[in-house]
Amino acid sequence: MKLTDSMLLRVNLSTHTVSEEPIDEKLIRQYLGGRGLGSKYFADEVDPMVDPLSPENKLIFACGLMTGSSAPTAGRYMVITKSPLTGTIACSNSGGVWGAVLRKTGYSMIIVEGKSDKPIYLLVYDNNVEFKDASRVWGKKTGETTDILLDEVGEKRARVACIGPAGENLSMIGCIINDKHRAPGRSGVGAVMGSKNLKAIVVKGSNTIDFKDKSAFTGAVKEKIDKIKQHPVTGEGLPALGTKVLDNIINQGGLYPTRNFQFATFDGTEEISGEALVKKGYLKKNTACFACPIGCARDVELPNGITMEGPEYETGWAFGAHCGVNDLHAICEANFLCNELGLDTISAGVTIGTAMELYEKGYIPKEDLEDGPELKFGNSESIVYWTNKMGRNEGRLGKLMAKGSWRMSEAYGHPELSMTVKKQELPAYDPRGVQGHGLQYATSNRGGCHVRGYMISPEVLGVPEKLDPQELKGKPQWVVIFQDLTAVIDSAGLCLFTSFALGLEDYTDLINASAGFELTPEEVLRIGTRIWNLERKFNLSAGVDPSQDTLPKRMFEPLPDGPQKGAVHQLSKLLPEYYELRGWSPDGLIPEKTLQELGLT
Repeated sequence: MKLTDSMLLRVNLSTHTVSEEPIDEKLIRQYLGGRGLGSKYFADEVDPMVDPLSPENKLIFACGLMTGSSAPTAGRYMVITKSPLTGTIACSNSGGVWGAVLRKTGYSMIIVEGKSDKPIYLLVYDNNVEFKDASRVWGKKTGETTDILLDEVGEKRARVACIGPAGENLSMIGCIINDKHRAPGRSGVGAVMGSKNLKAIVVKGSNTIDFKDKSAFTGAVKEKIDKIKQHPVTGEGLPALGTKVLDNIINQGGLYPTRNFQFATFDGTEEISGEALVKKGYLKKNTACFACPIGCARDVELPNGITMEGPEYETGWAFGAHCGVNDLHAICEANFLCNELGLDTISAGVTIGTAMELYEKGYIPKEDLEDGPELKFGNSESIVYWTNKMGRNEGRLGKLMAKGSWRMSEAYGHPELSMTVKKQELPAYDPRGVQGHGLQYATSNRGGCHVRGYMISPEVLGVPEKLDPQELKGKPQWVVIFQDLTAVIDSAGLCLFTSFALGLEDYTDLINASAGFELTPEEVLRIGTRIWNLERKFNLSAGVDPSQDTLPKRMFEPLPDGPQKGAVHQLSKLLPEYYELRGWSPDGLIPEKTLQELGLT
């Protein structure tokens, strides 16, 4: 199977019918694959005003251009839909092995339409599809579901992507779990899958992926892997401690959000850091996603016998500093529960931390806790208990939590205490301490997100060069480039972490070698610009207006502690230049001229 002969599978759950379609090479040149190509199909086929949980919404699983190949980290896939959490186009990325195996079935993309009248799962193998009864796994956690379905299929090399109780109960922060520990985690994609009565997709494939110039591709892959292994971040830091290598770095920089972003440093960081995971003996070994030379994943075993992957940096922070908790065991248990129940760990932890501030300020009455532990900062028992209630959609407060922190806070009359952008919870970096990263939060096409342009790289880690995190000059240009480059990486099917070691020219080499193109680096970055504007255009049509390009009110109040004490975010000074660089109007709309230049009319 050649990349330029890519096929998509269209599955209608309402009629239990399937069809195949070739993907036009012209579209691959314009959007590559993954995020770009999936978003193009979605935007063309779905009414932007669609109810996200209706049968008319579609759910697209899209492999990247190089997914399943030997390219470094080529195990990524995307899930594209309209988000029930934000109302924006959702595009959630995952690693592991599932995406690579999907590609080897012969399909680069699955477009799921309609709604089944009963719980089902799909079995996709070597250009074949079967609709299977999922009644015996409906209601079960993701780990047990995976084991049962693999036993039923009878193929050890098969892989499972499924939802847990959170997705079944239409939790707006419900996610999809593949390979038991990996997740297209953000924006409520699990709820959309649950709304369609689709419990799982099981894939097994034996096709090989060929290239027009195998020698050129092999040479490019070897060169890029060598670069990744030699870089201090991807060759040393991430392999040694995983993403939790960041805990102490971010805390020392004064941008480690603590107690629902009330503070920016946490006294208990040493006790929940990546180093602590090693010292306590929880870490058994590091592991890797498909074709990954970095190996940042952690195999962890807790004293109570729980085995799991993680926690990642953002997860450890969300249940840790954000909730004022320094109990690493409880943080790991909450992470494990999220995976089992199918919850976005960032949104889940941030929602609990928000509830703690609401409770401590008297906005959540004690009777709403029912028999649960008090939601007080530092209470490690509460993060495990309330994760379980949230994931199972139980009790008044558990049901509100399942809708995310914004809707929960709104229900108690204080939405300003929800640290969200476009109703999606912010990750583990206080934007008052990193001006460029804060601008990226505010303008993200899927709401609060750190992986739509990781400005922490230059502003904190000094990659590709060190920028003053409080400097405003030039930051909008950096944000635009990082956002567009990230869209390219997502569409190529590679991991964002490769960008620590690789640059635009490296990605251009891999794209050209894999697909037989002769694109220049400028043309490749232009693809990212096209994808970004496509997403923006959909959001505007969906009613997500530019007034939502903002940050929580708290981000404009001075930081009360840490080395950046007194800092506020300067969004009003950065946003106009950002809009201008994007070719948008001063009020954030996309002029017809810009759409025409990008081929988006």
